[in-house]
Amino acid sequence: MKHQTLFLWALGLSTGLLSCTLHAAEPLAVVKAQFREVAQTYSVEGVMEAVRQSTVSAQISGRVKEVNFDVGDTVKKGQVILRIDESETEQALVGSQAQVMQAQAALTQARANYERSVQLFEQKYISQSGLDKAKADYDMAKAQAAASEAGESQHALARGYASVIAPFSGVVASRLVEVGEMMTIGKPMMVGFDPSQMRVIVNVPQYKLAEIGTHPKVNVELTSVKRWVPAASVTVQPSADARTHSTQVRISMPANEKGVYPGMFVRAHFVVGKTSKLLIPASAVVRRSEVVGVYVVDENGAARLRQIRLGETSGENEVEVLVGLNPGENVAIDPIKAGMSVVR
Repeated sequence: MKHQTLFLWALGLSTGLLSCTLHAAEPLAVVKAQFREVAQTYSVEGVMEAVRQSTVSAQISGRVKEVNFDVGDTVKKGQVILRIDESETEQALVGSQAQVMQAQAALTQARANYERSVQLFEQKYISQSGLDKAKADYDMAKAQAAASEAGESQHALARGYASVIAPFSGVVASRLVEVGEMMTIGKPMMVGFDPSQMRVIVNVPQYKLAEIGTHPKVNVELTSVKRWVPAASVTVQPSADARTHSTQVRISMPANEKGVYPGMFVRAHFVVGKTSKLLIPASAVVRRSEVVGVYVVDENGAARLRQIRLGETSGENEVEVLVGLNPGENVAIDPIKAGMSVVR
């Protein structure tokens, strides 16, 4: 029994060694670290904002009776966002219509009185002052009729404000009211933005303006999703902040860019020249606690972990190596597979 156990143990050991040998024989995919001429950039942090963003406020007083959209909902231009109870404005409109009818009746009577006074004046039955009074009463009646008609139009317009209409197509960013809540004129109700038109706002120091130029080339790094997007256009504001000695730069994103939203933190990389950097794929970098390294593969195919110090990223997939790696050395593209080969 003892000999049988030793035999099985030896067989398992030899099988494991064979597996290790076969695994070691599999070549690791590598890439040569090499210097390449890349764009030299000046980076500055910024914030994403919507080109079109608005806060919809109440234009009449009343109680909210209907809310049709919530945060995150997509709204089309012209759709009714919410409705305010129009009972108060309806009563005001009825009252103004009654005033219009009263003013029209007074105007009709004043016109007839004036026409009659003109005839009597021609026949010498009334004096000039009597005619002047009739003319003044007629003019006053016309003014009152015009004022009452203007009041009616204003109340009719206010009744239309009971249905709050979306000014443009977009997304609801914030909802500030609930059904049954009392609205007053000017109170904010909803905040929305158009996601198809976004831009980045950054502040560039004055001493860097000459370096980036009036029409700079900019790449926007979306740090949260690890994606780079070239700017559609760049506008350097023609004024500076006297307190910070910086100038605001607006970087327009391509239309309908996915994965961006107002308030998003980004980095803007302004191209200011060209430089040579030692680059490797960002996926080849290994991070273990505070140690940053790569697996360097020698001529025999053996991988060894080596600590390095990184510089700036170059695009989405490459990173600069400052210390720890020589040009021409082979770096394992897949650090997990390279680490497994070292363990075995």
